[in-house]
Amino acid sequence: MSCILHIETSTNVCSVAVSEGGLCIFKREDHSGPNHAERLGAFADEAMAYIDNRDMPLEAVAVSGGPGSYTGLRIGVSLAKGICYGRGAKLISIPTLQLLCVPVLLHHDEIEDDALLCPMIDARRMEVYAAVYDRALNTVRETAADIVTAETYRELLDKHPVYFFGNGAAKCMDTIAHPNAHFVEDVEPLARWMFPLADKKLAMGQTEDVAYYVPFYLKDFVAKKPKDLLNITAKDPRSESSQ
Repeated sequence: MSCILHIETSTNVCSVAVSEGGLCIFKREDHSGPNHAERLGAFADEAMAYIDNRDMPLEAVAVSGGPGSYTGLRIGVSLAKGICYGRGAKLISIPTLQLLCVPVLLHHDEIEDDALLCPMIDARRMEVYAAVYDRALNTVRETAADIVTAETYRELLDKHPVYFFGNGAAKCMDTIAHPNAHFVEDVEPLARWMFPLADKKLAMGQTEDVAYYVPFYLKDFVAKKPKDLLNITAKDPRSESSQ
């Protein structure tokens, strides 16, 4: 049974969890944030003490890979890398938008078989980061920055029920006025929901290069300014926490 430490810092919520054998056995959450710089280290220390006191070998660290807050993602990934180096653990990246789908699928039995899931992370004004998945979490549309209008998702809505959720969905409720549009409130990306996705990735050997992994925001930024940023991301990640 794999013991995995989970770290989620993509939004204002700071959360850490531990799973073993497909069950969440430890969790800490702070919903009053953003307090990642203050809370994450303490939560991680508690989680590692919980693991060590029970003599559970840590196999991997799963971290939310964005999209999300640049600062939050950087703090979470830096800590995840440090633990991986210190414990010789594998690194797993969990897409934040896919993570948002987990509690919706677990707690909403009324969702139709042909429904699509559209998790949204708030960007600014009427812009969101969004992706579209089916109920099996197969990607129907990759992550993109959407400017939301009444027409943005009409092609999908004309064919399927579509469920919108995440911290970007609330501001779209009045704009997306389609009979097939459904909104699920109070859905947050939390570490305690990461284990089904992390277990699957670990079983399939889908782990990251600890030295060179960067989350979604950083990858997007590196693509735009490679000469400026490749020198930063190529540094020893063990020094990131001091930057």
